[in-house]
Amino acid sequence: MTGASGHVGAALVRALLERGTRVRALVRSDVRALEGLDVDLRKIDVTDREDVAAAFEGATTVFHAAARLTLEPGEDPEAERVNVAGTRNVIAACERTSVQRLVHFSSAHALAKHGGLLGDGEGRAYERSKALAEREVNAARERGLGAVIVSPAAVIGPFDHKPSYMGRVLLMLAKGQLPGTVNAGQSWVDVRDVAQTAITASERGNPGVRYVVAGHWLAMPAFARLAARAAGVRGPLFSVSTRVAKAFAPSLERASRWVGQEPLVTAASMEALEDRPRMADGLAERDLGHTARPIERTLDDTFRWFEARGLLAAPRRKDGN
Repeated sequence: MTGASGHVGAALVRALLERGTRVRALVRSDVRALEGLDVDLRKIDVTDREDVAAAFEGATTVFHAAARLTLEPGEDPEAERVNVAGTRNVIAACERTSVQRLVHFSSAHALAKHGGLLGDGEGRAYERSKALAEREVNAARERGLGAVIVSPAAVIGPFDHKPSYMGRVLLMLAKGQLPGTVNAGQSWVDVRDVAQTAITASERGNPGVRYVVAGHWLAMPAFARLAARAAGVRGPLFSVSTRVAKAFAPSLERASRWVGQEPLVTAASMEALEDRPRMADGLAERDLGHTARPIERTLDDTFRWFEARGLLAAPRRKDGN
């Protein structure tokens, strides 16, 4: 598994170990998500073709979850290097070794509104790079590689060690640092449900199919209310339209960078939100039996996990005061 120390990777490693599967966990540097786990831990760079090929020796199934997630609106050479060139290296290593099945993690945001892959010049740097990587996987499938694509929606849940973009948003909300939200939403899916569906895809997914792994679509105000209830705090006080949010995003982004923080509110992050749910194709549910647990349970488990690891300094207040 590449990207084994990421949010999806950490959940997937645990799900595989629970099934008694031997896991070779490939990471670039950060190993916090894998501490104490019985895995064959190796540090590699997916942009090094020979490094990847050596790591794949003896493997029969590869889960490719390594990626650079960026909120930059413009070009990001590192995203293309990791997400596109890295995927080429993974494919080449699969074709050179004994790998029989590749499960490639893409993103639901690599799809245009009409359902096809983003074209040149469409979307943010991250989404464009994931769309290009999908095209590499599709070309490999035409050459005979048994590859399946899994495209999660907005992933939340425990095992978020770094934490992720949405993990940081939830921590801000729990600490009273998120005064407002945006009147747009996402399809929110539990990372553990993504992991289980990815394993099923490795076992019986149809090559040539992209499985969009969705969850529950909620607008941010409703999502924030549920999250505040799970955290035991008061929720954000107001919400604004996406038009207003996009107008103020550049100023908020500059302010965050000025104080040395990675910005969470950017023009690109606002573009990732949707005004209405996309039509789901239902293939993950039909072919893989994908189901999404209640979002309330996911949020409760997430805050409990953050608390247990000291990412929330004080216990959650159950009375909401």
